[in-house]
Amino acid sequence: MSDEFYRIKRLPPYVIAEVNGMRAAARAGGEDIIDLGMGNPDLPPPEHVLEKLIEVTRKPDAHGYSQSKGIPGLRRAQANYYGRRFGVDLDPETEVVVTMGSKEGLASLATAITAPGDVVLAPNPSYPIHTFGFIIAGATIRAVPTTPDEAYFESLERAMAFTVPRPSVLVVNYPSNPTAEAVDLAFYERLVAWAKENQVWVISDLAYSELYYDGNPTPSILQVKGAKDIAVEFTSLSKTYSMAGWRIGFAVGNAKLIAAMTRVKSYLDYGAFTPIQAAACAALNGPQDIVEKNRQLYHKRRDVLVESFGRAGWEIPAPRASMFAWAPLPPAVAHLGSLEFSKQLLTHAQVAVAPGVGYGENGEGFVRIALVENEQRLRQAARNVKRYLQSMGVNTPGRKAG
Repeated sequence: MSDEFYRIKRLPPYVIAEVNGMRAAARAGGEDIIDLGMGNPDLPPPEHVLEKLIEVTRKPDAHGYSQSKGIPGLRRAQANYYGRRFGVDLDPETEVVVTMGSKEGLASLATAITAPGDVVLAPNPSYPIHTFGFIIAGATIRAVPTTPDEAYFESLERAMAFTVPRPSVLVVNYPSNPTAEAVDLAFYERLVAWAKENQVWVISDLAYSELYYDGNPTPSILQVKGAKDIAVEFTSLSKTYSMAGWRIGFAVGNAKLIAAMTRVKSYLDYGAFTPIQAAACAALNGPQDIVEKNRQLYHKRRDVLVESFGRAGWEIPAPRASMFAWAPLPPAVAHLGSLEFSKQLLTHAQVAVAPGVGYGENGEGFVRIALVENEQRLRQAARNVKRYLQSMGVNTPGRKAG
């Protein structure tokens, strides 16, 4: 009898968990850790959403099994959202399925459409589920860049020319987690044409659809004419409405992929708790001022992070979207590598960040910083970072950080 199971052997150690363990130990020891490591929203959901949850929870018939693919009203609400936001028509019956967060949805879709030995193209660096959802399902991953430039499309062409068997699925994620890079509609138009020519399914993760800055709304791949022929797209209420722990997301698009995923899900779960689905309807159908309010709040945090960390001696590019900054290690400490630097920052500056290498080997040299603390805490983090960098012999600007 083997000590190791097949799928467990295919999973590497979860690098980010190492830093998470150190953070938990430090907090247990009474340290005040400023946690910029996990993308866990610190804002509450809208009040009317909470009220709907409570209201439906009081109904005696709301506590039985729900629908695995989502209650009809919630699927209609998501279809209406796509119509309002992107001008995309969706059939709530055949082109929308509710997921328990986009993470579960991606894993279920990978299970539904992947055969052992299939080759899947996924970005590196990327959010772990974009690769490991398929690895768990038995696929092999071929990495493509995350940066959406000409080299990206050259990499796709090389992958099709030199990979056996030919790749059957491409995963894209813009705005990107972890790099915060964004794309325009022209990128998706080119991508859809390429996918059709090469007979490749495209899975788009649009979890950060509403966290865009500088007045540049993020597009959906489904805005491209004919995209539904080859694409399915995931969204989530986690960041848009600060409902991360509620675990409500959606997959929309190609009816064949949606049907396959819905069938697999029907064997695995009974869907999210009905009151949560009803409250999710209230989020999508109700007043949307909270979305703009949250966007402005994250925008201000982004500007405070970039400005205060810059004055502390750490230049961080301003992200165009998402709730993350993708920060190159300060040159003087780059030799440490992202994991050791993250550990030192936690130990000596009481600031937790996520090591870039945890998102793939091409993430080495970077850390991901989440905008999940208020402006005062971000300035405190900058002061702590400045003190740490000075202790490492880094010349920081003369003005006081923060």
